[in-house]
Amino acid sequence: MREREQGEEFTGTMTDMLPVMRIGVVGYGHLGQYLVERLQREGAQVGLTLVFVWNRNTDKLRESVAEELILHNLPDFTDRGADVIVEVCHPKIVKDFGVQFLSKAHFLVGSPSALSDPQLNQELRQAAEHHGRTLYVPSGALWGGQDILRLNDSGSLKALFIRMSKHPSCFRLTGDVLSDWTEDEGRRVLFSGSVAELCPVAPNNVNTMAAAAIAAGTLGFAGVQGEIVSDTALSDYHVVEVEVTGANGFSVHTVRRNPAKLGAVTGSATYNSFWSSLLVCKGHRGRVYLC
Repeated sequence: MREREQGEEFTGTMTDMLPVMRIGVVGYGHLGQYLVERLQREGAQVGLTLVFVWNRNTDKLRESVAEELILHNLPDFTDRGADVIVEVCHPKIVKDFGVQFLSKAHFLVGSPSALSDPQLNQELRQAAEHHGRTLYVPSGALWGGQDILRLNDSGSLKALFIRMSKHPSCFRLTGDVLSDWTEDEGRRVLFSGSVAELCPVAPNNVNTMAAAAIAAGTLGFAGVQGEIVSDTALSDYHVVEVEVTGANGFSVHTVRRNPAKLGAVTGSATYNSFWSSLLVCKGHRGRVYLC
């Protein structure tokens, strides 16, 4: 945009005056596609511009992403000058590149289950502190994340339990836990225990729980309890239940239905939530921030 001369009348719109934040997207699954398409369609209106997209298979990008935006080698992200890098692919990318990302940009972690690794969690926090960056953790399908954070910060949070129930086709688990499911089996508890133990079992399915563990910092991944349930009756939505226990007998139990197609790891309501998290990056700065 051309700079105005002194005294020249401004004839543009308010969006022309917004500072532009440069976004790099790492991953091009369903959520990555949603973000890239929305950035290209609406980014200019809210002061966001797409500067690169990386995917393990670049052929998947060619029909919908301009060639100049395709990043062929992820280590070359440093050449694109992104202000915020958004990871929406797999916890391994967070482990392998998270610290590098934070050395050059703010980092929105779409796979916060990676933070269940205490060493990686500490390394990312230290990198954010050292480089003056923010490590953003999106709330995703978590309902009441900011309330959990306030209870935690006040010292009133005593316990937190989250149950996620989905159709078996929506789970991506390590091992063969669900290899024998049938359409008429109904409900089956797959795992119940700490979120620290659960994240390696279902790294792509429990990011909501990981976000809750970040909010409930005094309990942490080891203290927050989680349960994943396979239910063949849930063909149209995922169910997220959150039970919060506070001081002096305080307790809250919420149930949220997140519309989702069969086989979908991420519910549709999470997509809009993620876009809102990206918009928050324009205004908030801190070392670790739940958004």
